[in-house]
Amino acid sequence: MKEMHIITPVKDSPDLTLETIEAVLSSQISVPHTYFVYDDFSGDDTRLRLQWAAQGGRFELVHLSDITTHPSPNYLLVLQMAQERALKADAALVIVESDVLVKPDTLQGLFDGALARPDCGIAAAVTVDEAGQINYPYLYAKGKEGQAFAEKKHLSFCCSLLTPRLLQAVDFHQLDPTKSWHDVTVSHRSLEAGLTNYLFANLPVWHRPHGSRPWKQLKYTNPLKYYWLKFTKGRDKI
Repeated sequence: MKEMHIITPVKDSPDLTLETIEAVLSSQISVPHTYFVYDDFSGDDTRLRLQWAAQGGRFELVHLSDITTHPSPNYLLVLQMAQERALKADAALVIVESDVLVKPDTLQGLFDGALARPDCGIAAAVTVDEAGQINYPYLYAKGKEGQAFAEKKHLSFCCSLLTPRLLQAVDFHQLDPTKSWHDVTVSHRSLEAGLTNYLFANLPVWHRPHGSRPWKQLKYTNPLKYYWLKFTKGRDKI
């Protein structure tokens, strides 16, 4: 790996999104890196605030509405474009979702951790709540705080580094286009390719679950309505 390409897909929730972006921009990274923010058909307010934040070349802002007419979510398209760029540059692809706040050492820590493990496919930072307690989607990692370990359960793309070895082994153009999210599939494909996925519980990031898509909070507050929307509207396919 020669460098890092960091991406954040965005769908509204501008306040949380801009906090995520500022945390990434404040990261202490010693390797060459580029930051891409993909705006997935956000409203006018979010678009304008992103454009203001991107002034001066602080990050590269990509409006998906300039590229596709496919309605949001366009996570797969983002992954495909990012994979192509990363492979050309021999870069690690780092995903920081817009409801996550990284620490200054998170991204360099993931890069160093992956580089030290030649079999690494995915290196993921464990997620925690505001009080520092491990939260969704890594509840299974409770009790392993402070450790970095191989994990056969799927890793989330909340804050994850995908190595060039993984990007070479798994063609994102072959992923199921009917699904909304692809972290489960890519985690499994990584293992099938003979790679190892690692969870870094020593690099916690603050995760505010589904902050970028508030309707998904219904999973906790009104699960019947959540699953009704999920199945009748075809939302949130994993």
